Order: sequence, then C-alpha cells, then structure tokens
Amino acid sequence: MTAGTTSPTQPVLLREPPRFSRDRVVQAWIGVKALSDAGDAIWTIALAWTAVQVASPAVAGVVVAAGTVPRALVLLFGGVLADRADARRVMILFNALRVGVLVGVALWVLAAPPTVLLLALAAVAFGVCDAFFEPSASTIGRRLVRTEDLPSYSAVSQTASRLATMGGAAVGGVLVAGSGLGGSASANALTFALVIAFVAIWLRPRFALPRAEKESPWRGIRRGVTHLRGTPTTRTLVLALSGLNLAVGPAVGIGIALRAHGAGWGAEAVGALEACIGLGAALGALSVTRWRPRREARAGFAALVVQGVAIVALGLGPLASAIAACLVVGVTAGYASALLSATFAGTVDPAYLGRMASITRLGDDVLMPLAMAAFGALASVAPLWVPFALYGGAMAALMTVPLRRRLFRELSLRG
Repeated sequence: MTAGTTSPTQPVLLREPPRFSRDRVVQAWIGVKALSDAGDAIWTIALAWTAVQVASPAVAGVVVAAGTVPRALVLLFGGVLADRADARRVMILFNALRVGVLVGVALWVLAAPPTVLLLALAAVAFGVCDAFFEPSASTIGRRLVRTEDLPSYSAVSQTASRLATMGGAAVGGVLVAGSGLGGSASANALTFALVIAFVAIWLRPRFALPRAEKESPWRGIRRGVTHLRGTPTTRTLVLALSGLNLAVGPAVGIGIALRAHGAGWGAEAVGALEACIGLGAALGALSVTRWRPRREARAGFAALVVQGVAIVALGLGPLASAIAACLVVGVTAGYASALLSATFAGTVDPAYLGRMASITRLGDDVLMPLAMAAFGALASVAPLWVPFALYGGAMAALMTVPLRRRLFRELSLRG
C-alpha cells in the first residue's frame, strides 16, 4: 500500500498465492459462495410467500423482518468472535447450524402445515447465524489474496453474488410454487452443505491475520469502538460504507414504485428499472477487473458523488431518463462498492477487521428502516422529486468530505 495505511501490523504470509486470474481455489470459492447466495434468495422468496399464505399482511411483514432485530443485537459480538477465532471454523459452525434449521423446517412441513411460529423461529435463527457468520466471512478475502488483488477479488465476488441472487429469486418463485416451503428449505440446505465441504476440504488461508487478545466480549466491543474513534481513516471508511445504501436504498426500494405509480408507468416499469440497476451494478463491478484505477479510494468516492446526482435525476423526467438514471446508479454502485470494500479490507488493522465489518453492517441494519420511513414521509407531504433531491444531494455532498482529504486522494492498494 502507498500513501499511508492504518494497519500497524500486516498479515503474515503462510503460502504464496498465485495471480488472481489463475487462482482456481479462490475462483471456485467465489462460485460456491454465489451458489449459496442463490440458495438464500430461494429461501427468502419461500419464507415471504409462505408467510403471506398463513398470516395477514401485517403479520407476514413481521415474520419476514423477524431476523433483523436479533441480528442487530448480536452483530458486535460476531465481530469480536471474528477477530479472535479462526474464520473457517466460525463459517463452518454457523453454516452447519443453518443447515440444521433448514432441515428442521423441511421435516416439519412434511408432518404438518407451516405456522407463523415456525416461520418466525426460522427467521430469528437465520438472523443470529448471519450476525456471527458475516463478520468472519468478511475477513476471508484478506486471508486469501494479496492486498493489490483485493479490488479484483471484491469486483468478481460481488458480481457473482448479485447475479446469483437475481437468478435465485427467479428460481425461488418457481420452486416454492412446485415444491413448497420444504423444497425451498432443502435446496438452500444443500447449498450451505456445499459451502461447508469446500471450506473444510479446499479453502486454506494464504495469510494469517493477527488475533485479538482473549477478553470479555463487552471489553472486546469497547476496544473496537476505541479503535474506531482513534483511527480517522478507518472511521471515515466505516461511516462511508455504513451510509452507502441509506440514500440509494430508499430511492430504489420505495421511490421507484412511487414514481411508476404517480406517472402511470405500470408495475412492469418497476421491474425494468430495478433490472437496470442490477445490470449496471454487475457491469460496474466487472469494470474494476478490466480498468482498475490507480487510486481506488478516490475513484470510489468520486463514483458515489456521481451516484448522488443520478438519484436526484431519478426523481425527474420521463421514463427514458429514469432508465438512464437507474443504469448510472447501478454502475456507480457496483464500481464504488468493489473499490471501497477492497480499500476497507486492505487498510483496516487486521486485528480489528471483523469488528469494523460488524459496525458497518450494524449501521445499515439500524438506519435503513429510518431512512425508508423518512423518504416515504417526505413523499407524502411534498412533491415526489423532493425526497430524491434531498437524498441524492446529501449523498453527493457527504462523499466530497473524504475526497477533500489528501490521504484518500492518494491512497493506493498497489504494492
């Protein structure tokens, strides 16, 4: 890394990794993880569809969101575990627990119809498993590839994950219609079993990260917060990554539907606009592997400024301009996410990487419902372009803050 780094300690090389373009183990891991993401999408569709069938809309909404609160409560403990334990063992353990939950659901529905209690318990169990799994999984790239290869790794893995999620959602509707909740649960359990087998047999870290000292979980959390306060570069990255979705999430999640309804475009336009965002995100992430900038952080934050402008444009004009704005939102999202997540993994102190990842995820989980509600409230009392303009303008303005810092303008992951 050049132009400064926040890592006082560096990962220790255990075995020399091949070039990313020839790294078959990492490429296979990306494929296996993408398959698991497709299985998750299948399960999510099945859970939502089944909840709607067995409960009122209000109760169904509570069931689908039931995993969010326990995940938020446990995430910081998951970050402490990620910085102390072996990431592979944590991933294997909690994927095995997920398999157990899914097999239990499949066996239940063979004997009796699904109930609200069953669905809620499954959602809560998945939320808790996510809280422990995700912080450890977020460190695995740092253990597999060189720092200079992190942008390519992030770009390819994020693209594979997005495409797999889209494909899994499409398959999920067909599968739940034909095989019900049990078939969908079994399909997702199979993908988790494949992840367990791959991690246990083939995935071997090339770099050893320093481990946090053994202490109480609460003290580990406090130590992580202290580290965040005392490390300005890490703090800026955590705040930026935590807020990445807070502007675009409401604009896409509720804003597009409101625009289509108000302009009379129809439900088909909602699907087309969201598909443009997904396609653009895949293209933006893949472009990093082909045309990687020298200064990753500067390019990533600059792309988010452009994304803020595109969010403003999304609230104005005819359908054609909305399609163009969605493509720009998608491209900049994929491009910036690949670059900034790589910068995050490559510059955060490895001994705190899991805790910083959990704080990043926690910010998104806690603040997104508020951001969605605020967008809807603004849209109900003001012209629809107003929330788009406020959210997009705020994002563009906030992303100029790190661009004014010399460190982020000059930071490079190239050795």
